[in-house]
Amino acid sequence: MVQLTSTLIALACAVSTAFASPITPTPEERAIITDRAVSSTCPRYTIINTRGTGEIQGPSSGFRTMNSNIQSQLSGGTIYNTVYAADFSQVSTAGTADIVRKVQSTLASDPTHCFFLEGYSQGAAATTNALKQLTGASFDAVKGVFLIGNPQHRSGLACNVDTNGGTTTRNVNGLSVYAGPIPANWISKTLDVCNYGDGVCDTTHGYGINAQHLAYPSSAGTQSQGTNFGVKVLSA
Repeated sequence: MVQLTSTLIALACAVSTAFASPITPTPEERAIITDRAVSSTCPRYTIINTRGTGEIQGPSSGFRTMNSNIQSQLSGGTIYNTVYAADFSQVSTAGTADIVRKVQSTLASDPTHCFFLEGYSQGAAATTNALKQLTGASFDAVKGVFLIGNPQHRSGLACNVDTNGGTTTRNVNGLSVYAGPIPANWISKTLDVCNYGDGVCDTTHGYGINAQHLAYPSSAGTQSQGTNFGVKVLSA
């Protein structure tokens, strides 16, 4: 009986110790976990989020869900909210300048840093206009561009998709297409998402800021595309 009791006490202590002492990964195991989180070419990344007309300074509603998803899947990331007025004058030159400044100043101190650019509505125009200024190391560091409701949406570009990833808005123009489209060398890095009937990016089937233009934040297709595209280009 004494021997059985001693055995039970020893077993209870062993079980208690096992539950009280969590398994700690070795340095080698931690390295493997980190390597799975981000690629060796993008150990750190910044999502540059440029909001649309009328949105207050800070994160755009159009990207909150996808950015939460991206950061939950890839470590090492931060979000930068482009600083500019985003008012109804539609003058977004300050936003364009801030995007370019953020990329270049970050690379000056961290040459291996990567970027994912996002723009909604007027913010998409500001981002589109920044692309031709991002050359050399800046071009290489920007791994992807994701635009929604882009007034400079240009008909026929291979990067044009609708909110489901289809082609219903492949061949339509935006309100400000005359201001300049996505540069040719950026098309392969870009998804320019235009909701069918969005009067800002699809003037064939809609006009102006309408319900379709405001639907991106709650569009499951848009958020899924943004998440998948962001994770893909930042972990390649």
